[in-house]
Amino acid sequence: MVAMILAWPGALAIGLSLGLLGSGGSILTVPVLVYLVGQPEKLAIAGSLAIVGAIAAFGSLPYISRGQVNWRAVMLFGIPGMAGTYLGAWLALFVSGAFQLTLFALVMLSASVLMLRPISYETPASPRPMWKITLDGLAVGVLTGLVGVGGGFLVVPALVLLGGLKMREAVATSLVIIALKSFSGFYKYLDVLNRENLELDLQIIVLVTLVGVVGSFAGQLLATRIPQSSLKRLFGIFLIIMGSFILLQAAPALLQS
Repeated sequence: MVAMILAWPGALAIGLSLGLLGSGGSILTVPVLVYLVGQPEKLAIAGSLAIVGAIAAFGSLPYISRGQVNWRAVMLFGIPGMAGTYLGAWLALFVSGAFQLTLFALVMLSASVLMLRPISYETPASPRPMWKITLDGLAVGVLTGLVGVGGGFLVVPALVLLGGLKMREAVATSLVIIALKSFSGFYKYLDVLNRENLELDLQIIVLVTLVGVVGSFAGQLLATRIPQSSLKRLFGIFLIIMGSFILLQAAPALLQS
């Protein structure tokens, strides 16, 4: 009961972040499940993939209906990303939860740099070769499977800078890719949970997903009234604080293992 109550504000924060920034919500899901709900690391990562996949799939529907998704990019980046996520989830069998949380903290700190540093999303003069885009998708997928982040903060810039997509098209396409990758990783994580004798808390997954979807709509409304540059700076600072906290919690356990 306490876990359900604590999950509400965390789920709302996840949704608000997605609605306000178009990314970042997934990077909050694992900390919410670990530190607010009290789940073990591997269970939290599995739950995060299910939640992120569901929210991304739901959010992609309006873009799909308007024809804004670049399906060629989904094939080149998303399909290898699914394979990479499956591989990352398989690799999770051989590393400790402390290692995964430490890596997750480093990903958060890296994301904070992207949020705080102004980036010009200008389409390159010559698009990146297809085989390199495929490898990019595979690499981001492995990270998704290993630490449980959807990777929107990595996928959107990659689609623009490496794939040659326009920003709006990249955001729409990234949601489809994130959904595909997340569900691929979640499918493999069912194996991981079985070996660890862990069971999914479906109530928490449904609650966080539903509240997250509602929060994302609220975030979209707020996004029209708050400057995006200010939001990105605040979120970047939050990521530094949260990433440092997780690193301080997980790194000692990793060194002792």
